[in-house]
Order: sequence, then structure tokens, then C-alpha cells
Amino acid sequence: MNAISRLIRPRSVAIIGASADLGKTAGRPLAYLRKHGFDGAIYPVNPRVTHIGDVPCYPDIDSLPAVPDVAIILLGAGRAHQAVRELAQIGTAAAIVLASGYSEAGAEGKERQQQLQQAAGAMRILGPNTIGLVNLTDGIPLSASGALEMEQFPVGDVGVVSQSGGILGALLSRAAARGLGMSKLISTSNEVDLEMADFIDYLVDDAATKVIALYIESIRNPEKFRAAALRARLAGKPIVAFKIGRSEAGAQAAISHTGALAGQDTMYDALFRQTGVIRAQRFSDLLDMPSALSTGRILRGRRVAILTSTGGAGTLVSDSLGVAGFETPAPGARTAAALRALQGDMPAALDRNPVDVTLAGLQPDLLRGAIGTLSASDDYDALVMIVGSSSLGNPQLMADAICDCLPKTDKPIIAFVSPHAPNVARLLNQRQIPAFMEPECCAVALDAMWQTQELPAQQATGITQSPPPADLPAGTLNEAQARDLFSHFGIAGAEQTIVANPAQAQAAALQYGSAVVLKILSSQILHKSDVGGVCVGVAPEHVAERITRMQAEVLAKTGVRPEQFLVQQMVTSGIELILGFHRDALGSAILLGMGGITAELLKDTTMRLLPEQGGLSLADAYDMMHDLRTWPLLDGYRGRAKADQQALAQAIVNFSNMVASVGNRLIEAEINPLFVLPDGQGVKAADGIAILAD
Repeated sequence: MNAISRLIRPRSVAIIGASADLGKTAGRPLAYLRKHGFDGAIYPVNPRVTHIGDVPCYPDIDSLPAVPDVAIILLGAGRAHQAVRELAQIGTAAAIVLASGYSEAGAEGKERQQQLQQAAGAMRILGPNTIGLVNLTDGIPLSASGALEMEQFPVGDVGVVSQSGGILGALLSRAAARGLGMSKLISTSNEVDLEMADFIDYLVDDAATKVIALYIESIRNPEKFRAAALRARLAGKPIVAFKIGRSEAGAQAAISHTGALAGQDTMYDALFRQTGVIRAQRFSDLLDMPSALSTGRILRGRRVAILTSTGGAGTLVSDSLGVAGFETPAPGARTAAALRALQGDMPAALDRNPVDVTLAGLQPDLLRGAIGTLSASDDYDALVMIVGSSSLGNPQLMADAICDCLPKTDKPIIAFVSPHAPNVARLLNQRQIPAFMEPECCAVALDAMWQTQELPAQQATGITQSPPPADLPAGTLNEAQARDLFSHFGIAGAEQTIVANPAQAQAAALQYGSAVVLKILSSQILHKSDVGGVCVGVAPEHVAERITRMQAEVLAKTGVRPEQFLVQQMVTSGIELILGFHRDALGSAILLGMGGITAELLKDTTMRLLPEQGGLSLADAYDMMHDLRTWPLLDGYRGRAKADQQALAQAIVNFSNMVASVGNRLIEAEINPLFVLPDGQGVKAADGIAILAD
């Protein structure tokens, strides 16, 4: 067994700093190990007592009768590293450090955490600042969580990894109250050594775990997380993640629009999407989604039948499903006929959706027949059972009817418990029927099942297409320099001429022979339109006059007198997009969205993180295009000409290769707008920003 396996399934546990008072925090780990049936060796260490209950106690680590697989360290931050060093020296596989006062406590705490890491050597550390872990599969609680005061917990197949110790206890107790079984719960907290990705890897190989739930504060090693998450996806073990911090400002004020659009939370969205991680939007989803996914049932479409014994509740569920993009069609002719045949002389409305058996009451044969018919029907991909108040007196009747039908179908069957009846929901969950107390939760659960059918985008594995220009300057490039950089990587710009005075501008415009765009050319002023530095649709004969006015207006607003200008051929057709680059702790990402001056207002964007080597693939690029809410505009919306999707996809790939090729020198880069012309006419970069480090 490796160290992580020994940590989660130890045969011997030392408790360093164990208290003889089992009511204290330091007394809990021993009490919980005994209470929940751990049958391995327990070695409490406390120099002041010889026994804790009937368990022999040892004065120090050197006195232990054998080397423990795991040690729970209950000492404060000032002494924990000493115990860690001694345990490492005798060959203990792993230690769980509960003390706080480390990296979460400022500079001094960070030094203590580094000291702890050095003391551990090759021994693995869970924590510090952790509440520990609970292995429900094997009955091994290595934790001081008060949630373990409960007498027993349902054992199931959902593994939890949380970066918060308190959340571990919250999920454990909430799941138990709902009858939801879990396999392993692990609190990683400060992650001085073992981190979330290590335990994702472990749970991928754990036969007792089918679904992995994550509570994330931050991902410290994105590449390691990405590899573990993709491994889980390939193994068919869905991951559901709840990431806190969505309301934080993701990025500081940036020169480009991309910086404002690509906040930290958006980067997490991109990471989750590319690794197949299902994102929980609410804390309650962290139980609702796994409870449905752990059934292993397959949702092949979005058509849902609703079988109800209370009309209002059926409408609630139908409405929630509709908002979430599911369909609740009436049964087809064959299904309706089969339902009517069940009805006999009972007054039930069985030929519509929701299928309503309210007036017929809870008739076991009718329920079984309706469940069997709807789950077997080609009209539906899933079935929601409404458990009404009439089931309160005999909840087993509904549970039995559903359970009898489960072996005959692999379609999802879930339940909405309409009255406030936690005992009924718990009974259903215990019988492997996902049951929910809110109608919206039914839609959330089904949507999670739907997402598991969508494979994550393929990761690009190619290398960059060409090296960057050898003479790239440092600092903020002016628009002409940025255009040259984009052109070097195969992204064409609109035709333009650099001029120094009104007369040159007039001559250049006359050469184009049509209306032009005038811009100041400056590396100091990048949001040119905000200060009067852009004018669109200027007739050639008015160019000289307009340049003179522009120069004066920009000088008045900024104190900078423009010395050069661009006369740019005006692009008169095409869809304006923004194509940008953003980097933060999670990595480098490419952003695509609706562009122009309203980019930040519309916020119709999507992002993809770059792989470790090279840029995005064409498949990634097309996937990004389809992500946009305004995708129909690129695909011939209401009869308009289709945009050049092939050229746009190649531009996205080329831009990503530029980002990968220039590497860490590239601080910001953006094309806005990127005009996507009608099919066969390509794309044109009309404006761009690039900032490079030395």
C-alpha cells in the first residue's frame, strides 16, 4: 500500500496529544474511532496519563510499541513540527495535522508551514488546519469533527474532498439526514503536501466511489488538478465541484477589455469545462447532483415525463424543468393508449404530461403500470415521480412501486417530495431513488446527468506553428506594431496607412476611394474611442479637416498630442468579435466573445485554457464559437449570410499559437473588433492591443 492508501485505510493510528477528557476536541479522535468500530491498533500519546479508558497511553512517540500507519497530531502549531519530525524518523506513512496558525495566519504562519514541510521529509502530511478524514466504507474516522457524534452514517459511493474542514462536517451530517450514503470524506485545508488532486487520483481508483464531490477554495496546482480530473472523466467517475469566491472581482483593472471580461471565476469555468467537471451553482447542489449521478443511469435526451398524485406539484416541477431547458411533452399516441388501458374506470388524467393520478388515489397496480409504461416509452428520456401528501401515511407504497420498476429500465427515475417530509425523502434515498425537497433540485439533478454525456473538449497537443518575430519590442505596442504581430501569426488586418499630418491622411484616403476609419496611433492611449481618437466612416474629402479636429480633441482630453495617425480601410460588413488573451494563477486562456465597444456590456464570452504545450485545436475553436449565445449570428441567423466560420476558427488557433509562442513575455493581447466576414471572405483584425515584458 502506498502512503495515501495507508492514510485512508490504516491498520494502526497514533493520536499525538490525545486528551483523557473525551469531551474535548483532543479527546474526540479516540472516542470516534472506538464509537464507529475501528478494529485496528490505537496508540494515544499523552505523558500525563497511562490509560484513556481501557486504551493504554504512551508518554512519547519513542515509546510506541509499533510504527503507526497514521498519526493524528493534536498539538498546537508551535509543537506540531517536532512530532512530525519524530514520526517521520520512525517511518510513519502519513500524519494529519489539525492545528491552525499556518499559512492562513500571515507571514509568521507561512514560516511555520514551511518548517512543518521540512520536518516531514518523505512522510506525507494532510493539513495543517484540517479536521481530518472519514472513511465510511471501512468505518475509519480520523477526525475531530463534531458531526461524528451521530450514531451511524449511511455508507454509499460518493467521495468528498473539501478544502474546508467545517464543510466536511456539514456535508457528512446533511447527507446522513437525507439518507445519502458517502464513501470517503477528506479535508485538505492548507495543503502543505497532499492536495485535492492527490485524493481525486485516489478516489478514481477506489472501487467504493462512483462520484467525486469537491468543495474548492482555490486550486494551487492547476496542471495536477487538470490531469487528475481528466483521469476521473476517462474512468467514468463524474466530478461535481462547488467553487466559492464567485462574487470576488476576478481581475484588476486592465488595459484591454479581456482583463475585465476574464475574471478568475471565468477561468475556473474554463478549467472545469475542459476537464469535464460539473460545476455546482449552489451549495445544496453538492449533494443533489452526486445523489443522481451515483445511480449510474443514463440520460440520453431532455424529454421528461412527470407522474404526479398532486396537480400543483406537477406544475411546479414542469415549470422548473422548462426553465432549465428540458421538455415535458404530452405522451404520444402509443404511450397514451397504454396509459388509458391502465385506467379502467378510475378517474385519472393519464394522457397528458404531467400524468395525473390524483383522483385515482394511490393504487399500487396503477402506479406500477404508469411507471413501467412511461419509463419504457420512446417519448421520454427520464421520469420524475411526485410524492404527494397522500403518501405520508404509507411512503413504502411509492418506494416499492418505483423499486419494482427500476430493474426494467436504465433511464433516470427521480422523485420530488411535495410535502415537508424529510423522513419520506430519506426513505427514498436509502432505496437508491434520488429524492428532492425542492422542484428546482429535480432540474439540477437531471442537468448534471445530462452534462456527463458531453465529453470535454479535446486537448490540443500540437506545438506552435511559428516562432515569434526576433525584434519584438518591450512595452505597449502601438496599433500598427500589434497588427504586425498578429499578421506574423496569420491573422490579417484591415488595410491601413500610417500618416503624420492631415495632408498625408487626405492622400491615403483618396487612394482607398471610399469612406475610411481614422485613428490616432499611440502606445500611450489604447482606449482611443474614449478620448475622441477614433472616427468611423469619414469621406475622403473630409479627412484632413477631421484629423486636425481629432488632434486637438485628444490633446484637450489627455494632454498628449498625437504625432501619427492611421487611415484604415473601412470594413463595411461582418460580425464584430473580440479575441483576447488572459493569464492568471490557473494558466493562460483564450477568450472569444461579441466585440466592439459593447463587449463589456454584452459579456457574451467563452474561454479555453491553453494546454501545457502549444495552442488550441480547431475542434476547440469551433467549440468556442458554438458556446456563444450569439452563435446564430455566425450561422446565418434569419436568412443573413453565414459568416466565414472556417476563417474564424483558424484565427482563434493562430492567436492561441501566438500566445503560446511568445510565452511569458506576453502580458496582454487582444483583437477588438475582429470582423468575421461572409463565408469565404475571411476575417479582418480592425484594432488590437499587445503588451510585452522585457
